Amino acid sequence: MAVHNGGVAEYLIITGLSGAGRSQAGATLEDLGWFVIDNMPTALITKVAELVLAPGTATDRVTFVVGRDAEQLGDLVAAIGQLRSNEAKVTVLFLEATDEVLIRRFEGTRRRHPMGRRGVTEAIASERRRLEPIRELADIVIDTSELNVNQLRERLIELFTEATSNTMRISVVSFGFKHGLPLDVDNVFDVRFLPNPHWVESLRPLTGLDAPVREYVLGQPAAKEFLTRVDDLLTFLLPEYVREGKAYLGVAVGCTGGRHRSVALVEELADRIRGHGFEPTVHHRDVSR
Repeated sequence: MAVHNGGVAEYLIITGLSGAGRSQAGATLEDLGWFVIDNMPTALITKVAELVLAPGTATDRVTFVVGRDAEQLGDLVAAIGQLRSNEAKVTVLFLEATDEVLIRRFEGTRRRHPMGRRGVTEAIASERRRLEPIRELADIVIDTSELNVNQLRERLIELFTEATSNTMRISVVSFGFKHGLPLDVDNVFDVRFLPNPHWVESLRPLTGLDAPVREYVLGQPAAKEFLTRVDDLLTFLLPEYVREGKAYLGVAVGCTGGRHRSVALVEELADRIRGHGFEPTVHHRDVSR
């Protein structure tokens, strides 16, 4: 890594609920070339930042993994504000999962929850309340409920491989409402108003990745109107998000089962986003269900 001669540094703060994958995320960022400090006391964040900015320092991309000591989380907001006041680039990544998944993870590993004096369920609820102010200021929120370790790693690589780029990263997700809303997206579009290929016998076993389904969905006048209107919305929104400094944008399109309409439309919507100068990642959450 080139020697850092003082100036603007880049910081990534990984925090979130215990059991949601903070340590795995830190390991991934270390593999991507970031200098990672795990279990970072919040009181020392600004002190480390001073060392990073010192002339001759060879580290200019630092990841702080924060969250084990819940009593220190109140100081984290102030630390983030101080870093940003020095014109450093600061990204806050917040990891979460549903209560059911977190309980299952703690039971599976037989680990004690850091706040588990009254049982895992109450500890999770207490920690979630404490972390709400941090979640509200997070740049990126990832729900790891349905992600295994490798899938979380892939998501983080998509987000941070080009860590020095100022381009906003966009993820476009298809899903089925009957399987639940994705929790880590910013904009959700419901396309259940379109005719459902599920009720066409020849199309039922196929998905929106197959040409016959895609032609059926995109051939609907309402689908064409939907794409035109969403494209107009994105023409307005994307530059505004970039101007605001947003690092990550999640866009989701949902149908009933997440296999036909939403899949076809997400593929088309991703092409429209590419036309705006971005390179979105595409994820079909429920296409295999």
